[in-house]
Amino acid sequence: MRIILSRKGFDSGVKAGGVASPILDGKLVSLPIPGGPGEITYNDLYFGRHSFGKIVEDLTHGRFKRSRSVHFDPDLRRGTRKRETGWRPIFGQAGAAETHLRNYGVTVGDLFLFFGWFREVELYNGSYRYKPRAPNLHILYGWLQVGAVLTFPERHFAKISWADYHPHFYGAFGTVYLASDYFRIRGQSYDLPAAGTFRNYDDLLRLTDRESVSRGVWRLPRWFYPRGRCFPLTYHRDKASFSRRGNYSIIKSAARGQEFVLDSREYREAESWARRLILKAANAT
Repeated sequence: MRIILSRKGFDSGVKAGGVASPILDGKLVSLPIPGGPGEITYNDLYFGRHSFGKIVEDLTHGRFKRSRSVHFDPDLRRGTRKRETGWRPIFGQAGAAETHLRNYGVTVGDLFLFFGWFREVELYNGSYRYKPRAPNLHILYGWLQVGAVLTFPERHFAKISWADYHPHFYGAFGTVYLASDYFRIRGQSYDLPAAGTFRNYDDLLRLTDRESVSRGVWRLPRWFYPRGRCFPLTYHRDKASFSRRGNYSIIKSAARGQEFVLDSREYREAESWARRLILKAANAT
């Protein structure tokens, strides 16, 4: 199994939102970036009673309107919008990032762990705002184990009309990854969803090191440290990016790149680590 740390949602670039996604009442609300060829807008998306449209307008101070179309990808949570029969979690990729995934053999059975930039938010006088002095964090917020990989033109013959809304189903736009029916590791099936979101914040999901002022400095389990001839997390070939502190590896994460691939055949602890994260999500209220 390959495990891919995949950067998604609002980010620092202006075209990517320019602000953090919210941690709202302890829950992770990943905001999809603006743009896209579809007709879905921020106003069409919800997190419980919270409208993405109002959240985005408030947090960007009106720079992005609730009527703005969105690049709604990845799509991991059923309750975000109305669904057609047959829907399942879906993720698409294109361009250099798609090539990177293909070059490293990402395929059926591999696992995406999605992360993004988050910051605590509160309602203040009827508007959403970032809590004063709330830290900027990289946090894991969702996952998808691949059940099918579809590229153009195969996906147009796959009888999945429910996916017509998805931006990567327009034209010849990259590769689409559909979630599996169940979660599986080393040939063993688990009673866990193959895709979803980590609704509630938990320290296990935090990537950013607690001793760093930069969200891009991560604290991960010690086994992430490159060993022998094993290939490290992609985009992190320089071992100077890694250091050890007690039972942890401290990583200066790459500023560029969306998809960071780790081969669990070389880092066997990665599979049990990922399973623990998903088990915790499945048991969360």
